[in-house]
Amino acid sequence: MSDNSHDQHEAHTGPVKTPKQMLLMSLASFIIPVFIIIGLVFYVTSANKPAAGAVDTEKLTAQRIQKIGSVEIRDANRPLKAGEDVYKAQCVACHGSGAAGAPKFADTAAWGARIKQGLETLVTSALKGKGAMGAQIGGDFNDVEIARAVVYMANNAGAKFEEPKAPVSADSEKK
Repeated sequence: MSDNSHDQHEAHTGPVKTPKQMLLMSLASFIIPVFIIIGLVFYVTSANKPAAGAVDTEKLTAQRIQKIGSVEIRDANRPLKAGEDVYKAQCVACHGSGAAGAPKFADTAAWGARIKQGLETLVTSALKGKGAMGAQIGGDFNDVEIARAVVYMANNAGAKFEEPKAPVSADSEKK
């Protein structure tokens, strides 16, 4: 019976017979998968790589010369807009509802202290901005048109300012 059990033990031996073989199999079981993973990563990331030194010069040039600003040509001789028109186009959004602390249109209490400062101060505040109101200079309307809108709003709140006239050009003075 003892011979029989010894024979079964010999039948279950694997391909590794020596400690040297065991060491080589252990190293191979770790090293081979690492190289397989490295190969797969290289294969996946190698697609669509531009060649060294190859640059899309057209795209880079277009990015370098793209426009930063724009030039708008307007008719300098166009008739000036009336204060009411400028108010309706630009000012009513805030001064119509009193948004962001803007004095409401025709509110004599809100405009009273401002009117006492004078037209020049009001126009300067409108052109350069004050509080939450942004500067109006350089927008769709010129300085005289903005001043006309200021006069329109102030006069409807009790002021007696005179509407600014169009500036006289040097050409019309010579005639």
